[in-house]
Amino acid sequence: MLCRWLAVLVLAGILLVIEAIAISQGTFTRDQRVLSGSLVQGSHNVSGVPAFETNVPRNVTTAVGQTAFLHCRVHQLGDKEVSWMRKRDMHILSAGILMYTSDLRFQVIHPDKSENWTLQIKSPQQRDSGVYECQVSTEPKMSLNYTLNVVEARARILGTADIYVKTGSLLTLTCLMSQGPHDLGTVAWYRGNQAVVTSPRSENDVEAEPRITVETEWSDALTSRLRITHAKLSDSGNYSCVPTVAERASVNVHVINGEHPAAMQHGNTAAGSPTSKTVLVMLAFLLGQLR
Repeated sequence: MLCRWLAVLVLAGILLVIEAIAISQGTFTRDQRVLSGSLVQGSHNVSGVPAFETNVPRNVTTAVGQTAFLHCRVHQLGDKEVSWMRKRDMHILSAGILMYTSDLRFQVIHPDKSENWTLQIKSPQQRDSGVYECQVSTEPKMSLNYTLNVVEARARILGTADIYVKTGSLLTLTCLMSQGPHDLGTVAWYRGNQAVVTSPRSENDVEAEPRITVETEWSDALTSRLRITHAKLSDSGNYSCVPTVAERASVNVHVINGEHPAAMQHGNTAAGSPTSKTVLVMLAFLLGQLR
C-alpha cells in the first residue's frame, strides 16, 4: 500500500513539473487551461484553483428598458476577486460587490456563499450594447467575455395611419411586434389617454358577444387584436397599441356615416351594398338603352 501511494505522489510531481515548464515556455496559459476544461470537468474544479463555469449564456439579447443579467460563475474562487469591465471604454464597473461607476443602473448581485457574480443592468439602452468582461484576479488574469445586445423593439398597427369605418360596422385593429427577445411582455390599448375597456357580456343575453374585445397571441411574434363591433361615432379617436417592452404604435380611427375613398374598412353592414363603381356601370347601361 505504501509503495502505491509513493508511486501516485511521484506521478503527480512529474505532471506538475511538466505543466510548470509548459507555462514558463508560454505554450499553455492559465486562461487556456481553464477554458479548455483541464481545470473544469463539467462543473467540478479538479485542481483547486479558480475556474469559470462556461455553461452559461454569454450572448444575451434584451429589449430597451428590460433589465439585463450577465451571469458569471467562478468555482474555487478562494481569496481572489471577481470584477466586471466594459470593454468599449475599458471601464472597471465593479470589484467584488463594490461598484466603480456613478451609473446606478449597474449592480452586481452576489448571494452569500454563492459562486455567482451577476452583472445587472437596469433600463438598458442601445448604447449599452457591447462586450463585458468578467475577470478573476489571478496571475495571470483570467477573463471571460459576454456580449450584450440591446434592441429597440417597435410595435406596428396594420393598415394606414388613418382608418375609416362606417357606423355599425366591425372595426379591427391588429398590432404586431416581432423584433426583440423571447419575453415580449403584454400589450395595452388606449384611445387617447384612456385605456380601452373591454365590454362585459350582457346580463340579459349571456350568449351575446361583447362589443369590445382584445385578443393577444404569443408565438415568434406578439399579435394583439382590438375588435369593436357595431362601431359608433363616439368610437372615433387616436388608438395606440402599447407593449410593455416596445415603442407604441398609433392610428387615427374615423367612424363616419358615409363612404370614404381611402383606407375604408368594410364591416358586416357593408356586405351586399353596391359599390360606387357598380352604380356607375348601371347608370351607363341605362343611358345607353335610352339612346
